[in-house]
Amino acid sequence: MSDTTDNRPEGNDNSHQNNPAANGAVPASPQPESTAPAAPRYDAPPVPTRSPASAAAAWPPPAAGAAAPQQPGCASAPSGSTSPTGQAFGPAATDAHPTLAMPSSASTAPRKKSAAPRIAALLVAAALVGGGAGLGGTYAGLSLWGGSNSSVASGPQAITVNNPDSVNNTSAVAAKVVPSVVTISATAGQSGGTGSGVILSQDGYVLTNTHVVTLDGQSGSASISVTTSDGKVYAAKVVGTDPTYDLAVIKLENASGLTPIEWADSSKLNVGDNTIAVGAPLDLPNTVTTGIVSALNRSIQVASSAAPSDGSDQQQQEPGQESPFRFDFGQGQQQQSTSQTIKIAVIQTDAAINPGNSGGALVDNQGKLIGINVAIASAGGSSSGGQSGNIGVGFSIPSDIAKRVSQEIIDNGSATHGLLGASVQDAASIQGATTTGAYIADVSSGGAAQAAGLQKGDVITKFNGIPITNSIDLTAQVRALAAGSKAEVTYNRGNAEKTAEVTLGSMPTS
Repeated sequence: MSDTTDNRPEGNDNSHQNNPAANGAVPASPQPESTAPAAPRYDAPPVPTRSPASAAAAWPPPAAGAAAPQQPGCASAPSGSTSPTGQAFGPAATDAHPTLAMPSSASTAPRKKSAAPRIAALLVAAALVGGGAGLGGTYAGLSLWGGSNSSVASGPQAITVNNPDSVNNTSAVAAKVVPSVVTISATAGQSGGTGSGVILSQDGYVLTNTHVVTLDGQSGSASISVTTSDGKVYAAKVVGTDPTYDLAVIKLENASGLTPIEWADSSKLNVGDNTIAVGAPLDLPNTVTTGIVSALNRSIQVASSAAPSDGSDQQQQEPGQESPFRFDFGQGQQQQSTSQTIKIAVIQTDAAINPGNSGGALVDNQGKLIGINVAIASAGGSSSGGQSGNIGVGFSIPSDIAKRVSQEIIDNGSATHGLLGASVQDAASIQGATTTGAYIADVSSGGAAQAAGLQKGDVITKFNGIPITNSIDLTAQVRALAAGSKAEVTYNRGNAEKTAEVTLGSMPTS
C-alpha cells in the first residue's frame, strides 16, 4: 500500500469565496458611496474567508449590536500577503489548512452524552483540521482534550485528517496520545530491533519493555535512539530494567517540553471497554489501531532470556507443546530460544498489536493510559522463533502495575516484587482434583505462606479477590505487588473454604 497522497489540492478551492448566496449571506442593496466604513453584520454566519476550523469557532454569532469576538489564532492571511496560510508551522506547511490554535487558558467543559452530535463533531473537526499542516492540529486536539500546554515544534506530520467534517472519537484520542508515544531503536553489535515507548515526563523519562532495550537479554549496554512523533531524534540511556514484569525506564538526553501520557486506573476497566493501541509496529511510527478489552486478569507465561530466577518451580510443559505467547519484537529482531520464562498479569485486547508495538500505549476512549503493550499470541507457536502478525489476541501490562514499577525504577533504579514463599502447581493436574486453582506443593520455612498459616495441600482459589485458576495466575498476581504488600488469600482445605492475610516477602533480584 502506498503512503502517497492523491491529487486533490488541499485548501485551494476558492470557488465559494465570491458567492455570498452560496454561503447563506443575503446580497446587500446598492448604497451610495460613503467615506464611513460599513457597519459589520452579525445576523448571518461569517463569510468563509478563513478555514472551516475558524468558521466553526466563530459560530453561533453574538447577539446583534454586540462587539465582535476576537478569535485567537484564527485570523486569515492579510489581504495581499504573499506568505501562504499556515506558514507559522514551518516552511513545509504550504498549501495546507490553517490550524486552530486553542487558548491554553480555556477550560474544557465536561462532555455530555446528550449533547448534539453535530456540535461535538464540529468541535473535534475544529481541533483537528490543522492535521494536514503538521503538528498544529495535534496541538489543538491536545488543548481540546486537556493535554499538555507545551508548544509544538515543527516536524513531520503525526496525524492526518483529510476530511474534518467526518472525524470521530478515535481521531481526537490519536491527536492527544500520539505526541506521548515514541519509537525506540536499540542496537548492539550486529543485532538490533525496534519498539515503542511512552513518555512519562516533560524532561524525557520514557517507559518501555525490558526486551526492547536489552534485545531480549542479549545486551545490557545497547545503543538506544528515540524518535518522537514530531521527528526529533534523541540518544537515551537506560535508567533501570525490571525483567520480572518486562518493564524498563529510559531517559532521553537533553530533552524538554515533551508531552507526558495521562494515567488511567486499570482496576476500573470492564470487558468490552474500547481500547486504542498506539506505537510503531514494523517500524511504522504513529500507528493507531482500535479494539476492545477482550479479557481482564489474564495471566500469561512468556519466554524471556532476561528472566530472573524467582525461587519458584518452573512450569513443566508436555513434550511437543509450546507457549503461544511471545514478545512482539520489531524490525530486525527475533524471539530468542530460551527455557526461562516470566509470568505476568495482563489485559487482553483485540486491538491490532504487531511486532514493534512493544512498549507502546494502550489507552481508553479518553486517551488515558490503561496498559503497556508487551506480547502477542501466534497460532500454534514457533520453535524457530518466527513471528506471526496480529490474530486479534494481544496483551498489555495494566497501568496500575506499570505505574508502580516505573516510579520505583525512577526513584531507586529497580523495582521490588512480592514473594509468597511456596511452590505451587496447577490444582487441576492433581489426582482427584475437584476444583481449579493453585495447589501448594510445599511451603518455605519462615516464608510469607507459612507465616499466614498456609499448608501443603491447600488450593488457592482467589488472591485479593481475583480468581486463581492455575499456578501461573497466582505467581503473576503475587509478582504484580511490591515486596511487603498485604494480600487476602482465599483457599480450600479439604472441604472448607478459608481466608488468610499474607504479608508478602521480597523476590530475589537475580
